[in-house]
Amino acid sequence: MIRLFRAVGVAALSLSLGLPLLPQPLAAAADTSRAASSSVTDRRDTTDRRDTMDRRDATDPKAAARLRLPAPTGPYAVGRSTLPLADHSRRDPWVPTATSRELMVGLYYPARRGTGTSVRYATVEESRHLIKAQGWENLVTPEALSAMAVHSRTDARPAPGTYPLLVVSPGFSAPRYSLTSLAEDLASRGYVVATVDHAYESTGTAFPGGRILTCAACEQVYGTEDGFRRATVGRGQDVSFVLDQLTGHQPAWRYSHLIDEKRIGMAGHSLGGASAVSAMARDSRIRAGVNMDGAFQDPVPAGGLGSRPFLMLGTDNEVHRPGGRDRTWDLAWSRLDGWKRWLTVAGADHLTFSDAPVIVDALTTPTTDTTNTTAASPAPQPPLSGQRSVALTRGYVAAFFDQHLRHLPQRLLQGPTKDNPEVKFHSPAPAAPSLR
Repeated sequence: MIRLFRAVGVAALSLSLGLPLLPQPLAAAADTSRAASSSVTDRRDTTDRRDTMDRRDATDPKAAARLRLPAPTGPYAVGRSTLPLADHSRRDPWVPTATSRELMVGLYYPARRGTGTSVRYATVEESRHLIKAQGWENLVTPEALSAMAVHSRTDARPAPGTYPLLVVSPGFSAPRYSLTSLAEDLASRGYVVATVDHAYESTGTAFPGGRILTCAACEQVYGTEDGFRRATVGRGQDVSFVLDQLTGHQPAWRYSHLIDEKRIGMAGHSLGGASAVSAMARDSRIRAGVNMDGAFQDPVPAGGLGSRPFLMLGTDNEVHRPGGRDRTWDLAWSRLDGWKRWLTVAGADHLTFSDAPVIVDALTTPTTDTTNTTAASPAPQPPLSGQRSVALTRGYVAAFFDQHLRHLPQRLLQGPTKDNPEVKFHSPAPAAPSLR
């Protein structure tokens, strides 16, 4: 067995797709000095989940076969496109020699069954960079991670109709594919989903020409006063540019006719979730937003978001309960002026809202660790399984957008349910009419 110290930057074996790549001394300093730091504060959430796991042989074919995302739950098949974009009006904020801001966008859409060809979870080179960054060389091969079974298909024929558009942003240092399970499920339910890789902000993203852009931003963000805020604001600008490219007079995507331009939402994990507020504050096209466990580095404006609905979905611990260490959530709650909910999930850690738990379950075996327990200490909260993590994340995010972009009232958002005892409601606001 091997002990995994998940409080150190990224957690080996947890597939820390939403957490920063920090050496231990800097991570500890950042935690002490900036309790509200997205991806820094939230890192502490992960220390309770599977501290001890058995190592598996990366060449074990049974382990590789278990690398499979849960099937989408909606009625549609899912198509997938990849769209490189470059905003020539902006220089890249992290690399001075880059004269434009580049993005890679994954587009998931409702498709006709039986069309298209299978795709990989990520490229082999992207997987190789992620594995190297996390130190998983003895746990999974790049080829096995790249080939993890997914359910979207490239060149699939679109289903007829128009659909709401959801932009999805990953955690800082995370690639867009860290939210594949959520994106596929939303597309299967009748949404067009655009997942965004923000250049130089992930472990490794493949761009045209065989280029792999790695996290140049990581060295510039950690240990600075305003690094995370800069990154959050920059992502908001990225999202507005993506909307311009998908919904303009000459759209960059061949299936842009699928998008209903009057129904646009945004969701994100960690810093990507914080970016939803930043984008909404500056772009009225975004009608509803979700922050999954990210500190609000760019605060909600004092005047609110124009009565637009917002969902705060986080870990049920001392970080993201009301009055928790991440004080940005209390401030955001006080300023949100439309329909709003503050939900926390028992047994969740920071990575619950990404694909990480599914991958962890495939590669590891949880074991009982009693080295830090005493008779007087409370029993540890059991972690959520990968399947349960995915089900809860998908269910509540989809319910939120169904209610506010499709105007379909959702029981899940009215209060606790017996089927989802892990989900706790905090100070729910009186119901406000959804946007029309």
